[in-house]
Amino acid sequence: MNSYERFCFSLLGNRISAKRQKYYDLIENIRSARMGITFEAYLATAIVTSVLVGIIGSLLVALLVFLLDVPGLITFRANIPVDVAETINRMQGFYLLGGTILAGIVSFVVFFGFTYLVYLMYPSIIAGGRRRDIESTLPYAINYLAAMSTAGITPAEVFRQLGNSTIYGESSVEARYIILEVDIFGHDLIEALKNVSMSTPSPRMRDFLQGCIGSVAAGSNISEFFRTKAEQYTGENRQTQKQFLDTLALVAESYVTALVAGTLFLILIQSIMAILSGESTPMMLYIIIYLIIPFGSIMFVVLIDSMTPEW
Repeated sequence: MNSYERFCFSLLGNRISAKRQKYYDLIENIRSARMGITFEAYLATAIVTSVLVGIIGSLLVALLVFLLDVPGLITFRANIPVDVAETINRMQGFYLLGGTILAGIVSFVVFFGFTYLVYLMYPSIIAGGRRRDIESTLPYAINYLAAMSTAGITPAEVFRQLGNSTIYGESSVEARYIILEVDIFGHDLIEALKNVSMSTPSPRMRDFLQGCIGSVAAGSNISEFFRTKAEQYTGENRQTQKQFLDTLALVAESYVTALVAGTLFLILIQSIMAILSGESTPMMLYIIIYLIIPFGSIMFVVLIDSMTPEW
């Protein structure tokens, strides 16, 4: 934690501790994201930062409303009685003050709520990114473990070597947390594997670590377990990639048919009709070129992105 986070924790940490049960998902996401901060300190920082952003944002909006006299820009065009009009004119001075206060209150709520929501969502975003990285590098990391274990190195030292490597991304980070449990907290390897498997964001890594627990506890050949898991995950990756490529080929054919050949045909027809009719502004042609083609292309990009495998 930095000094600002410690300051926020000193202000609200004790009060937040009693609300841990309400934020179970946030606690798990903070652990999975490996953010290096406690739940109490993180939520206290979120609240204090949201309040500060809300205050600063509301002051800026209120100042802008006051300087531009936004309430004075509102006019009444309806036919109203003379006495009501006189009352409205007498209250013109209060409109500016009331409008400024109202704008400040509304903007504070908006800025506070948006900042607080970002803080609540941020750990899950980081955890999701770590999950994708782990699942993409795990087969190669397990191959490395298998190669190291065949040299007669103990399982704990194998994970230590993986943690010291930087080419396996977040898989190496999880290995470093295993060694941290052993070296700093004094747990045995089985307990360390269990703790990390409970906090990792990757279901694949969790399954792998639980298998390691069984192999180490049973005293079986862990090198064979590593090789089996590496082959399993590599095969799953190949199968997933093959299915994605087959689907991508179908999507590409649909794109060419619908948005290339189809739109070219429509453009040709509309151009001929515009020439024959003498129309100077063919609106349908503009719609096809500037609306249908860009919107359709964006939809295909979103479709492909949603279909792309995470590993």
